[in-house]
Amino acid sequence: MSTRYGSRPTMKDVAATAGVGLKTVSRVVNGEAGVTPDMAARVQAAIAELGFRRNDSARLLRKGRTASVGLLLEDIADPFSGQLSRAVEEVARMHGSLLFTGSSGEDARHEQELALAFCARRVDGLVVVPAGGDHRYLLPELAAGIAAVFVDRPAQLIDADAALTDNVGGAREGVAHLIRHGHRRIAFLGDLPQIHTAAERLRGYREAMAEAGLPVDEAWIAMAPTDPASVAASVDRVTGGAAPVTAVLSGNNRITLGVLRRLPALSPRPALVGFDDLELADLLTPGLTVVAQDPAALGRAAADLLFRRLAGDDAPPRRIVLPARLIPRGSGEAGPDGR
Repeated sequence: MSTRYGSRPTMKDVAATAGVGLKTVSRVVNGEAGVTPDMAARVQAAIAELGFRRNDSARLLRKGRTASVGLLLEDIADPFSGQLSRAVEEVARMHGSLLFTGSSGEDARHEQELALAFCARRVDGLVVVPAGGDHRYLLPELAAGIAAVFVDRPAQLIDADAALTDNVGGAREGVAHLIRHGHRRIAFLGDLPQIHTAAERLRGYREAMAEAGLPVDEAWIAMAPTDPASVAASVDRVTGGAAPVTAVLSGNNRITLGVLRRLPALSPRPALVGFDDLELADLLTPGLTVVAQDPAALGRAAADLLFRRLAGDDAPPRRIVLPARLIPRGSGEAGPDGR
C-alpha cells in the first residue's frame, strides 16, 4: 500500500477495507456493543492493515478536556528537572493524561511563549517552574478554565498553588553544620539574585550566620551566573586574599560542580556543602556533603495539586513546603585547617 504524507486513513477507509458499514466501524472503535465477533475481527484486521488511529482530540474537546497537561521547566537536561518531570508524568499517567514538556532556559519571555503555546493547544493545566517575575499573562487562561500550579518557585503577581522546598531552612542548616565544625569565615556562592530560590538560600545563609553571632563580609557572597568560568572566578575571589574563607555553601548543583572543578587547585581546600544532591556524590573523595531536595516529591505534590483543581477543587490557593535534608559525607566536615 502506498503512503501519502499528510493523509491519515479514516473510518471510511476502514469500512471499505473491511467490507462493513461506517456505523459498525464506529462501534468497534468506541468499544460499543452490537457487533458480531466476525465483523469485529474484520474491522480490527482492517485497522491494523491501514494503521488507523482514532482522533481523540475532537472527542475529548467535546467533553471539555484534552487529557493533556503542560510542564515548563528551567532546563530539561538538568538532573533536578529530570526527576521532577518524571514524577509529574507518573501522576498525569495515573489520571489518563499526556504530559508535554518544554524548557524556558531561565528566560521570562520564553516561559510566557511556551505557556501560552501550551494553552493554545488546549492543555487542561500547567505545571510551571517560573523564570519570570510577572505571571499576570496567565490570568485570561485561568479565567478560561485552565489550571496552573507552580513548583520550585512561587508565581509572581497572581495567586496560585505552589509546591516548594524550604530553601531558607535548608541553607540555614547547611551553614550551621559548617559552623559546628569550627568555621567562621563561610562563603555563599549563589545563582542570580532575582531568582527566588537563590534569594531564599542567601537569606538562610545570613540567618545562620546571625544566629551564631558571626559577621558576614559581603566579599564572601557571590550571586552570579552558574557557568564554569563565572563559578571559578567566584571561588578564586572568596578563597584568595589575606583572610580567605575556610568553607563554602554552594547554592545549587551547577555551582557545586564548578566549585568541585576548582578545588584541586586550592590549598588548603575549603570545606564544602552543596545545595542539591549530585549523582555519584558519595563516590567522591571526600564524599560531597549536601543539602538535598526531593525533586520527585516536589513533582508529585505539584501534579496532585493540579489534578485536584481539574477535579473541581475551588479552595483558596495552597502552598506546600517540603523540607530539605542535610546529608553529611565528608566535604562539609573538614575543619578550618582543611583536615
